[in-house]
Amino acid sequence: MNKLFTVIDFELKSYTKNKSFVITTLVMVVLLFAASFLPKVFDMSSITGVETKSIFSGSDDKDEDKDSEKEDGFYLYYSENDVLGSKENVNEIFAEVGILKKAKSKEDIIKKVKSQKAKGGFYIKDDMHYEYYVFNAEMYDDTQMIFETILTNLHKQNYLLAHGMDISEFVTEYEAIPEGNVNILGKDASENFWYCYGLVILIFMLIIMYGVMIATSVTNEKSNRSIEVLVTSIDAKYLLFGKVIAGTFAVVIQAGSILAATLIGYGINHDAWNGKLDMILDIPSDVIISFAVFGVGGFLFYAFVYGAVGALVSKTEDINKVAGTVQMVIMIVYFVVLFSLSKPDGMIMKVCSILPVSSYSAMFVRIAMGKVTVPEIIISAVLLYASIIFIGWLAAKIYRMGTLRYGNPIKFRNALKYIKEKE
Repeated sequence: MNKLFTVIDFELKSYTKNKSFVITTLVMVVLLFAASFLPKVFDMSSITGVETKSIFSGSDDKDEDKDSEKEDGFYLYYSENDVLGSKENVNEIFAEVGILKKAKSKEDIIKKVKSQKAKGGFYIKDDMHYEYYVFNAEMYDDTQMIFETILTNLHKQNYLLAHGMDISEFVTEYEAIPEGNVNILGKDASENFWYCYGLVILIFMLIIMYGVMIATSVTNEKSNRSIEVLVTSIDAKYLLFGKVIAGTFAVVIQAGSILAATLIGYGINHDAWNGKLDMILDIPSDVIISFAVFGVGGFLFYAFVYGAVGALVSKTEDINKVAGTVQMVIMIVYFVVLFSLSKPDGMIMKVCSILPVSSYSAMFVRIAMGKVTVPEIIISAVLLYASIIFIGWLAAKIYRMGTLRYGNPIKFRNALKYIKEKE
């Protein structure tokens, strides 16, 4: 066991002394923690709904008035027979669209929109007919839809007035909405969806990124033949287990630090954000714990597989040839779980939460969003970690067999055949 700890210590130091690893971790921690303070530095009231005094905002109200009068910040309108009423009335009714300025004519609107002196323009024939002018049509421009909705309501209002009907009474009854309370006695899947989505992506990225690093590390030792010296002084299984366990510690350190910095920063500035990021960052403790248990298990499972893959080849450029099947399985699990997030209690997710190849992401999703019993969680965890022990044992055998075999990549079935013959 002392030899195993020696390998773990050596491999872990290789991560922590790696400048790329340290710099990436520190930069991500600092950036995400600093990003949580953005509402206290910049005016983000349009997003958060909370008025905050920005350190970059001016104190002179006249400057704000000037900004609002910039030529590219308003729309033009021209109404036949002044159907919309006074300028004050227009800007009060259409405040949701933006600032509207009265044009001299339809031609005036076209001219100024063409020269981009205005964002757009509306030529209103009456409260049921209009034309919208814009220089460049954006992919998502809801200005016309908003204007049309308001104009529709204005037409209804004019119709009621023309027929002597009480507008307020009609609107009150016509738009009356039944009042009801939703009492959630279990979990709210709609609120939990986004952080589950993010965590599924996170564990997928970690497995792919660090799995390839472990496989590359094993292959490098074969390519420079340092493995020949190592296996004479220490058991091959300790070398592989040491690499995998050290890689797991590195993942926990890096991902844990980044996640902790993000959650702590958001917790400090929760009021400034007005809870707008709760759907992503307000993660319940039971989900965090289940993510840690099954996420670490999933990483260990695939880390051993990648370690075995690294032992099957002698050159790093051959890793992708052998690892293709493993990456395909990981990709399939990734997309199946993502596409099944809206149905956490469906049969697909139930099966995925039990199978060791997919339970690392499916089970914590079901814990967060679906119905899952304690026995199901225990069975899934036992199967996952029992599979890790088996895969670890098998990977160690392949690693031992492949350490001194050079040349073309060894096929997986041939490796299993060789192991069986040796036993």
